[in-house]
Amino acid sequence: METTQVVNFRREVLRRIAEYTWNDCLPEHIYDILYNTVKDNTSRVRCCVHKERAVLKNRIQMALWQPLGLNIINAAKAALDGEFDKKLPIIDVLPDACDACPIDKYYVTDLCRHCIQHNCMNNCPKKAISIVNNRAFINRDICIECGRCSKSCPYGAIIEISRPCIRACALNALSAGEDKRTKIDYEKCTNCGNCREACPFGALDERSMIVPLLLSLKQHKPVIAMLAPSFVGQFGMKITPAQVIAGLYKLGFTDVVEVAVGADITTLHEAEEFLEKVPKKLSFMTSSCCPAFVSLVKKHFPEYEENISKTTSPMVSCGLYVKNKNPEAMTCFIGPCIAKKRESLEHPDAVDFVLTYEELQCIFEGTGIDLSQPADKEYVTQATAGGIGFPLTRGVQASMKEVLPLDRQAALSAEYADGLEFCKDKLSQIKSGKLTAEYFEGMACCNGCVNGPGSLAQQGLTRVLVTKFQKTAEKKTSNQLPEAVDAVKNISFEIQ
Repeated sequence: METTQVVNFRREVLRRIAEYTWNDCLPEHIYDILYNTVKDNTSRVRCCVHKERAVLKNRIQMALWQPLGLNIINAAKAALDGEFDKKLPIIDVLPDACDACPIDKYYVTDLCRHCIQHNCMNNCPKKAISIVNNRAFINRDICIECGRCSKSCPYGAIIEISRPCIRACALNALSAGEDKRTKIDYEKCTNCGNCREACPFGALDERSMIVPLLLSLKQHKPVIAMLAPSFVGQFGMKITPAQVIAGLYKLGFTDVVEVAVGADITTLHEAEEFLEKVPKKLSFMTSSCCPAFVSLVKKHFPEYEENISKTTSPMVSCGLYVKNKNPEAMTCFIGPCIAKKRESLEHPDAVDFVLTYEELQCIFEGTGIDLSQPADKEYVTQATAGGIGFPLTRGVQASMKEVLPLDRQAALSAEYADGLEFCKDKLSQIKSGKLTAEYFEGMACCNGCVNGPGSLAQQGLTRVLVTKFQKTAEKKTSNQLPEAVDAVKNISFEIQ
């Protein structure tokens, strides 16, 4: 993830909230976040100090998982009292941060030469263009934004623009409201996080579970960390898996389990489901690992909802596996994904908390835990190479294919798409009959989970390190892991 000023502000808020929660002084020091982060003598990134502090208030409300507009002292007290409204959206628009970007789609630039042909005027079906002060002028009251003027201008003087957040959303879930601020249509939104990354004003943010998690750890409840496979390299090239896990124990987690074990369970269960359903009951089946992709299918291709695998995702599989072993345990998924927060709320029987790597890094810094300290011993992975490879390109289908019978392996017709736009395109091709496949693996993030919005490291580096970590696994395929085989026999991993 690129470290911009927006990222720095977000992380400073998360760090301070972690620090004050850990030290039992959150309400008393919540305003310190405003006055220590933005001072009268610091350089401005917005029009004035008051605007910057107003935006920080929005960020604090989001970080506390509270409604926007709530007084931040009351928000801090509510968070400490356990007020956790699951109906609040995961991603929201910060009203004080949204710059109300222009919504007019076509603009005449200074490149306009006031030519004699006037192609722009001649090609406008509504006669919305005239010449004013020796340049083309678009009458917004008449313009229907068809784009013919832009296409016909020989100088390219009329350009098409759109808001970065709207442009980043492949599902048309964002639009400009009556007050010109961006609004989110949650009937279309999949919580992929692309809009958050795209907005140059940082006007979209995610809610955080930092406070309820830290309270559980401080109360010495049995909380088990579930680390996604892409955790290697996230906290620095010199930080080993053993050091990350040692840091989690210092924080108060009672145990650490790799979600790659849940991926092995998902592999075995999904392979059984695939053999049972395709082609006898379904012409094709999709993966169910990525919650944003699953949401895409349900909301935008409802005719294929039955084609989604009913096997739980690796996160949920891991949570069910952990809680079957220890019913009193609480679970915290740690990974690169924002959409997992919504998925966790849909599976409270398996997952209690979700953190991104970014949030975990802020917790380490806020609580003073130094990951660079040597670990007592080296860490040996609990999972197989197949399970560890889930966040890589075609990782899910590669793992599943290895546990299919040999005849089905050879004949398997599988497709893959990463990025919601490409997922949507390929599903449209399947719908139109231009593409056929028995198995379709979809990932919302371009380049897969190694490029999730909550990541710290660059996806190329993470890909190399995950591949290297795979090679340390003693067992290569999911059916070689006794824990996964036994779990599939004894626990239900079917989404109800």
